[in-house]
Amino acid sequence: MSPSSTPRRPGEPALAALGLGGPDPDPADASPHTFPDGGRWRVEIPSVEGPEALTAVLAEASALDVPVHRVSQGSGVWMLTDAEIAEMAAATAERGVELCLFTGPRGTWDTGAATRTDSGGGGLRARGHDALAGCVEDAVRATSLGVGCLLVADEGVLWTLHRARTRGIIPAGTTLKVSALIGPVNPAAYAVFEGLGADSLNVPSDLTLQHLTEIRRVSAAPMDMYVEAPDDLGGYVRMYEVAELIRRGAPLYLKFGLAKAPSVYPSGRHLRETVLSTATERVRRGRLVLDLLARHGADDGMSPLGSRLPGELRRFADTAGRPPG
Repeated sequence: MSPSSTPRRPGEPALAALGLGGPDPDPADASPHTFPDGGRWRVEIPSVEGPEALTAVLAEASALDVPVHRVSQGSGVWMLTDAEIAEMAAATAERGVELCLFTGPRGTWDTGAATRTDSGGGGLRARGHDALAGCVEDAVRATSLGVGCLLVADEGVLWTLHRARTRGIIPAGTTLKVSALIGPVNPAAYAVFEGLGADSLNVPSDLTLQHLTEIRRVSAAPMDMYVEAPDDLGGYVRMYEVAELIRRGAPLYLKFGLAKAPSVYPSGRHLRETVLSTATERVRRGRLVLDLLARHGADDGMSPLGSRLPGELRRFADTAGRPPG
């Protein structure tokens, strides 16, 4: 979908016939940005928690003809064995799908009590040096086993891993994805995350269309957004807005979460049936949205399968070790 295209909006012909038609979209609201391959949107299936869930997702994607550019996992690198990580990396590489694993530890899982207060404390951020070190350990381990994308929930972890890839500690081609749980909610914050090294930023699903337009006036960094958000992220279902989300938010990863489903983090065999059933249902939700886009003439502009790089982005200078001033 090009910035100037005007696909059919939901219900518009019927509403126009009844004298209830809406105003035409303003071309000035459209994002001028694309992925480096020229695409305006990609597909991500989240909460793919291990090799068995990945196998189920890839099989369901083939059965329902759902294109998948990226799968992501939420429990963390530390909840997988080396063999499991290597298996997932090999399976996704064979299909040209990007694999993104979460780095840990996180504040919500450690000994700090503030996350359970009304204020929420520091949330998922890495508390203290040891938690930061654990995230770096996860990053080094995962990338050594073939993982090309790391999911982070802390600004310091993001900046540290960005510096690590520029210095060859982890592969330079590693991409860094910001979690929805610390996602930026204004243009200035979005630009700061880009400067810290983010290649893909998950914004909260309650941002308005105008908020997306405002962000795109300052940054071309790829955006991730739950079309359907899990309940702990609000449970929003924005299927009928997808064409407009793409028009305003491109380049955009469409994420298919699942409302009214139990949390599976941290995952394990005790949650096996839930992990598998919810993983395949996320793929089905993707099929529903792709069908909707097709019905409205808004299904063009998808990145080619196998695309993963974000393009040229703006970064802060790394002055560590240099004298101040």
